[in-house]
This record gives sequence, C-alpha cells and structure tokens, in this order.
Amino acid sequence: MSGSALTTDMIMVLCLVGFTMLMFTWERLRPDVTALLVLVALGLSGLVPGDQLFDGFAGNAVISVLATMVLGAGLDRAGALHRLSGFLLRVSNGVERRLILTTSAVAGAFSAFMQNPAVTALFLPVASRLSSRTGVPVARMLFPIAACVMMGGGLSMVGNSPLILLNDLLVAANRNLPSGVATLDSLSMFAPLPVGIALLALGLIYFGLLGRRFFGRAEDKSVAPGRTESYFARTYGIEGDVFELTVTSESPLVGMSVAEAEAQASAPLLLALKTGNESRLAPPGDSMIWVGSVLGVMGRREQVTDFSQNNLLRMSSRLRNFGDLFNPSRAGISEAVVPPNSTLIGKTSTELQLRKRFGISLLAINRGEEVFRDEVRSAAIKPGDLLVFHSIWRDLTLASERRDFVVVTDYPKEEQRPHKLAHALLIFAGAILLSLSGHIPVPVALMTGVVAMLIAGVINMDEAYASIQWKTIFVMACLIPLGWAMESSGAAAFIAAEIFDRFGQLPHWLLQLIIGILTTLFGLVVSNVGATVIMVPMAINLAISHGDAPIPYALIVALCASNNLISVSNPVLAMVSGPGNYRGRDLFRVGAPLSLLYILVVIGVVNLMY
Repeated sequence: MSGSALTTDMIMVLCLVGFTMLMFTWERLRPDVTALLVLVALGLSGLVPGDQLFDGFAGNAVISVLATMVLGAGLDRAGALHRLSGFLLRVSNGVERRLILTTSAVAGAFSAFMQNPAVTALFLPVASRLSSRTGVPVARMLFPIAACVMMGGGLSMVGNSPLILLNDLLVAANRNLPSGVATLDSLSMFAPLPVGIALLALGLIYFGLLGRRFFGRAEDKSVAPGRTESYFARTYGIEGDVFELTVTSESPLVGMSVAEAEAQASAPLLLALKTGNESRLAPPGDSMIWVGSVLGVMGRREQVTDFSQNNLLRMSSRLRNFGDLFNPSRAGISEAVVPPNSTLIGKTSTELQLRKRFGISLLAINRGEEVFRDEVRSAAIKPGDLLVFHSIWRDLTLASERRDFVVVTDYPKEEQRPHKLAHALLIFAGAILLSLSGHIPVPVALMTGVVAMLIAGVINMDEAYASIQWKTIFVMACLIPLGWAMESSGAAAFIAAEIFDRFGQLPHWLLQLIIGILTTLFGLVVSNVGATVIMVPMAINLAISHGDAPIPYALIVALCASNNLISVSNPVLAMVSGPGNYRGRDLFRVGAPLSLLYILVVIGVVNLMY
C-alpha cells in the first residue's frame, strides 16, 4: 500500500535514527554529545532548515520540563517532604504493607507535576527515614516507590518528558497531514488522567499482592545515625572506634602530607586533623602533618595501636580535641547515590578533591556486588554507585545542593526554609490551576509559578539554576528536530506504510499493541525522549493509514516510552538500585511482568477513552 520509494532525505533521516540508537546503546559518547551531533548533522544536511534547527531549545516542552524541576526544588526547600514523612507514619500506623502502599501512592501523585528523577531524589531520604523508624527494609520500599513514580507520571501532561513533548510533536505533525485529515489538537493538562490512575492502581495492586514474594528476604539497607556503626561494619567493613593520635618529634609522619600518611599499609581511616589551633574534619590530601599535629582516626583498637607504635604517635581514646567534631548530631557517616546526570561520573576521588572542595571524606564505593575500600581513591565513579561519606552534616547538606549525588541516609539537618512552606504550596497549586484555566499556555503558567517562588523567597536564583538537570534539557532540545525530520522527510509515513502493508488487516488494538511494544523496546535503547521523537510520527501515520484517530496512537507512544521497569538505563531505577541492593535479575524478575501489564492497561484505557 505504500507505493513510494525511499528518497535520499528518508535514508539520511533513518541513518541518523540508527546512529542515535547505536550510540545510546554503545555509550561510546555521552547521550548529550550524541544528541548534539545528531542536531548538527540535521543542520548540515539541510534536513531541518537552519532558522528552525535550534527552536527545540525554546520549545514548550523544554520550558515546561525546566519549570517543573525548579518548582520541585522549591517544595523541597520549604520542607514539604519532611512534613510528608511524618504524615505517612501517622497514616500507616506502622503497618508495613500500608506504609509501602501509602508512600508509593503519594510518590506517584507527586510525579504528576514533577520530573520522575526529581521525585525519586526527594523520596530516597523519606524512605530511609521511614525505614529507620519502622524497621521495614528499605529494599521492600524503594522498588514499589520507583515503579509508582513512573506510573504516576501518566496522571498529567507535565508528569514526564514524553508527555510534555507530545503536544509539540502533534503541532509539528499538522504541517504534513494528508488532505482531508482533521488538524490534531493539543491535549489538555489532565488528558491522560484516567490512564495514569489505572497505571498507578496497577502498581499498588501488583506490589500489594506480590511485594512480600519479591522482597520477602530483603536485607535492611536503611541508614540512620543511630544504627550506622553496625550497618557500615556489616556492609563495608568500616568499623572500630575513633581515636586521637598526637604526632611526636620522632614520628616519621612529620613533614608528610595526609595523602601520604593514609597510603601506608594498614593505616586507619584518617578523618580529622588539628594543626596549631585549627581543627578540620576531612582534611585535604595535601595538608601537611607537623610536630604536635593531632590526627583523628577511626579503626579497630589493634589496628590503630599498631599504626601508632609504628609511627611513634601518642594514642588516646579520649577525644580532647575532636569531641565536638565527632558528635553524632554534628557529623557522621552517610550514603549517597550517584544519579545519571552527575558531573562526578568518570572521575576519581583524587580528581574530585572532595575533602578540599566540600569537606567530605569518601570512605568506600558500593557498586552492585563490588565494594571498593583500599582502591577507593583511584576508582572512577559510575552512575548508580553508592558512595560512603564521612563529613559534618552541614557540609554534606551544602555539597548535596549541587545535585551531583542524592543522600540516602536520614541524617540530622535543619529544614532550610520551613517558614516558606505555605508560600510554596500556594504558589505550586496556583501554577497548576493557572495551567488548567485553558487561557494561558502550560509553560507560561508553570514559569509564572517559578517567578513567584523566586520573588517570595522560597528559592533563590542560584538554587533554581542548580536544580535544573541541564543534561536532560539538552538531550530533549537536540532530539526534537529529529522528530520533525522524521515527519517532514516522509520517513515516518514510509515506515508506517510498510507496517500497514504487513499488519494493516489486524484489528486496531493489535496494531496499538505492536506500537506499544516497539516503543517500550526503543525506550530501553534510546531513552524515553528518543523513543517518543522516533515513534510518535510513525504512530500518527499508521493510524491515518488504518483509518483510525491519530491521537490515541500518539498517546500510547508517549505513555509506553516511559515503560522501562527492567533496566538501570532508566534514571529512576539507577537511583534506587544501589540503596535497594537490587541486581539486574531482580529488576527483570519484578519489572518484566509489570511492563507487560503496563502496556495492556495503557491500550485498554486509551481505547475506552477514545
């Protein structure tokens, strides 16, 4: 039925699609570099006019994603999540199943208005706090929360990147619709709400019935200051007490740097240094040790004793100099997970200079079944790594503001602006109501909320900049023109016609099932944004060829693009895998059946809606 041949433009576009899929899978280049390379190729080849090439950066989708990131950071600054953990404890009354399902449902509701990775980052410490207070293993909480965050993204058109992107792709498709086909209208804010409710209900029922079967023997990996000693000793071999070692004039450490001292065989953890009247936790590696310097070290008594004798140091178990620094209410050990957009990725502890820049000591790295202790300074950090820190809590809070890691440990900290909570909630609700009015475009309404939070002092401009995941923004903005090229070159129509020739006699729901499965598979390879950009034009053309309304097909694509419940290529799963101690087989065993049910629910509810 296609009757048309591949043109040069079609071949070039399809080659770029194949290149994108290959590079996203191979990871030879970073995803944002690949996306930029594709954007430049589109411009140089003339597939997208030069005066339109960078329009994606100013597109409604990009602005909406950016605004939701800042609004979420404002809620976090105002202490909304701190209040939420107390509410969840009261509602669940300490009952495990009720606690898990309630927390997952609330996380899913939050994801209707915030980006999924941002919601996950906010709920990691909430889950840790709830786990430490109730004794429910955090592994039994995190996967249900993560799954419901992804499913709750279908509650609104700003819940995840594919849905935000969908309206822009529908507008672009109108430029190339065949004559006689009605113009495609943009979807309203809560157009996918019935599907989102059904998906969220699916997740809650799935884990409510089978949660204990999946994670019945889950090890408790939650961390709170009251249980750190046994936890870190069991998990990382970080154990012992804190001692003070005074450097004598005969000590061979005199004139050495801290890095040289801790590089000695069987050296304990060197956590603090006092020289003269200055005491410092997490001293930089280039700090010098002199006569009279005091070292604050942690280790087993025998290990510290041997180190002290070998280096002619005076050992004391009484903390005369560091008592205040090592007070558990002020400092301690914590865990933090590395998100996929972190600037730490690919760098070693030595290169990052965490102690000099942030006052944080990196003690260990937990990567799947591997734990790096002795070689921690030379190990390059990867996405999903669980980093073990020792620091002053205030320094940890300041360092975490850069969003390069998400602290999992529930540690003592003051909420930054709890007096702004009412302002934050009112502004957030106002922005959503403004979006629903229909008189103001969604990105304008959301950005109005951002400006209001800035003026009200809920968040300042530097914090707003820091809250934006620029890698996500950049990948989306660069790939949007690829979707335009798929449409304008005729490549989408050609592939749709080829599919129709082979499957055109199938019922529409079976065609939609094929589209849903293909989109899910593409999402595993080229991210949810890439899958949406590639599949929406094809789905629209396939629907037209089959004589069906295009909107349901396009909506199925946008929803199924985020159906990645089995791979750490999903940023949400990458963030919970370390704290939850999940392995690849765990994700597949739990996520694969849920992914199939996800597709069936999406198709079923969309067909009931249209």
